[in-house]
Amino acid sequence: MSLDGNPGVSDTPAEEGLPPLRPDAVVVEGQTKRGKGCRIVDNTASVEVAELEGLLQDLIAQDLFQPLGLSSAGGSSIRIGAPQSGHIQLGESLYRLIIIDHEARLEPF
Repeated sequence: MSLDGNPGVSDTPAEEGLPPLRPDAVVVEGQTKRGKGCRIVDNTASVEVAELEGLLQDLIAQDLFQPLGLSSAGGSSIRIGAPQSGHIQLGESLYRLIIIDHEARLEPF
């Protein structure tokens, strides 16, 4: 079963270890510069849709929706499609931002 509860789809290795999606998670979809579908998922269900739409457009403009090859902390091996994560402040709240291929997720910090 996938993180979004779809029984026919299993999680990709990059999605393993992420918290499950809440039933009331807010999803905003868009399209990358290359025409592929992408989305941002607010797993806190606390951010206004207009703010999520703006954040999604910023992430698209930065070309962050693509499988990237990253090494962990200067390691000698590269993992294609490894999640990128950081923190972002929206209003007065701080969130964890995780980007996996064509999905960005906001999680509680």
